[in-house]
Parts: sequence; structure tokens; C-alpha cells
Amino acid sequence: MGLSLIGCKENNQNNLGENMTVSDERQHPWAEKASYQNAPEVLKNWVDARAGTGESVHWVADGAVYEYPSGKKLFGMIGFDSSTVIWPDEADGKVIHLTRKTFAYTDPESGEVLKEYNGQEVEPIAYPYQMITYRLENDRIYGDVEQGVGERVQIIESKDGIPYRKMGSGYIYNAQVYLDFPLPTGKQYQAWENYDFFIQPEGSVDEPHQMAWQRYGALPPWAGMPDKKAIIQLHSWRVERHDEFPEKLLAWAKADKPKWLNPPKDVAEVRALQKGEAGAGWGR
Repeated sequence: MGLSLIGCKENNQNNLGENMTVSDERQHPWAEKASYQNAPEVLKNWVDARAGTGESVHWVADGAVYEYPSGKKLFGMIGFDSSTVIWPDEADGKVIHLTRKTFAYTDPESGEVLKEYNGQEVEPIAYPYQMITYRLENDRIYGDVEQGVGERVQIIESKDGIPYRKMGSGYIYNAQVYLDFPLPTGKQYQAWENYDFFIQPEGSVDEPHQMAWQRYGALPPWAGMPDKKAIIQLHSWRVERHDEFPEKLLAWAKADKPKWLNPPKDVAEVRALQKGEAGAGWGR
């Protein structure tokens, strides 16, 4: 996912940071770094919410896959990403967000994770890493996403900003992603994704970090519906510890995707992963 953030109208920019609680800088392992000290509140708020303040954070999600345009529910879906962040030493350096994400398809009635569908093996979506670099330019925050392996390593550049709107004491950040690139099969990968992050001040509500996500695009090959389009809708929220995961999601992760319970530890691990094999969701 490529993320970029632009400021909203000037009157909202002037109020940015009001009623928004940024974690005490003394709690940040990078509090003394020039990049953190130099960062505007809007960047700190976004990065703190999305990638945490030192310890790993996890965005867990559940939702469903719907046939388009009928609206028929085809599958359920559960998943999560695990994230951490690196603030650079340089005052004008790019902030690096390291994440791992995986999502499983589930039976639309029972909610059980699907291993097989009409005789076809069902592969979870599994990104061993995504590395997002944030930068601030002309009052905009851009997030370029590096992903893939081998010759398929690519950088999805952030070209448009994420507008934000103040709603009461919190903010809504919106990111729309338009994907259109060739696959090794000769086909074109095309999809639209929309992310709405709802960020509230720390301590103001039980869960201050929430997200709604929608995707329009093709179904995976194992679904056996190559001519059908589908809508995925997910609701997501942040947790700090594994024991805060939904029980069924944590059981599946421990059994099938234990590596995804933690983000990549550093850029060196990402570079090693780039020499590995593609997984479902890599556009292979």
C-alpha cells in the first residue's frame, strides 16, 4: 500500500495537534534523534498511530468478500499486520515503517479458515514484508511502498496525498490506492483500494486507532471465477499485544503464520527477504 498525506484546509492545519495526544517523547527510543525532534506534529501523530512508538503494534481485521455487482457474500476474511518504525538520525531523513501482513479467507457461514475450495488449495494473502518510507515535502507526507522479491521487487510511489479531516477531537485520514501493473503471466494487475483511518486522542475512547478498508478487483485464481470482480470490506483496529488478538485469529496465526506475529526487525532483514520466494498477494 502506498501512503501519502496532504494537509487539509488551512484552518484545520492551524489547529493540527489540538486535542491530539502525541505520546510523551521521553517514551520514544528515538526522542533524541534530530528527525523526531524536527518532525511536525501531523507526522508524529500519523506515524505513532500507524506504526507505534518503539514496541511492535498490530492492526487486526475482520470482514468479508462480496461478489460484484450482486453483493453476494462469497467468503469471510480475517487478518492482521505487525508494524514497527525506524526514525533516522538525520533531521531531514525518511521515516521507515516496516510491516508484515497476512489475511486468510474464511467460510462465509462458519467463519472457519478455508484450506480448500472446490478442490483448489486456498492460499492466504501473505506479505513477508512491506517497507514504507515517509517523507515530508511541501506540507505533504508521502509513503512509498517497497515490496516483492527477486526481479519482482518494486516501489509503488506515493503520488497523491492523503487528505485528513478533523472530526470532533479526532482525525480521519484517507488513502486511495490505484494499482495497475503487469504480471509475469502477461496479464495486468488492476485494483482499487481505499483506507480510512480514524485516530482519536489517546485515552479519550477505549480504542483510539481504527480503520475501514475496501478493495475492488479480481478474485484469486483458486476461487474459479476469473471473470468476476469482488469487493473486500474490512474493519481493523490496533492492539499492542498478541493476547489482545481475537481468539480465532490468534490461533490461526500461531498455527499457520507465526512469523507474521512480529514485523521485520530491520532493513537488513528486508533485504534478505527480497531474495526469497513470492507469496500470495505479491502479484505473481
